[in-house]
Amino acid sequence: MSATATPATATDLSEKQQRILAYLREAAATETYFKSRAIGEELDLSAKEVGTNMSAICEGDFGIDVEKWGYSSGTTWMVTT
Repeated sequence: MSATATPATATDLSEKQQRILAYLREAAATETYFKSRAIGEELDLSAKEVGTNMSAICEGDFGIDVEKWGYSSGTTWMVTT
């Protein structure tokens, strides 16, 4: 029997991850690049909490693509729909 990995669904995400995902889905309509710090400020989370929780969103299939883009004065994420 072989095990195959299935992409995460929104119900597999923690409450923080769901909040981040909802924010990115809405904001990605008008923006492409997001700093962890800015996301955290909008959601009352620390930049570290955002960065820690982004891996689940990056690895899942949620209708948006999230890629760690750069690190200069904080992590930047590129988000595309």
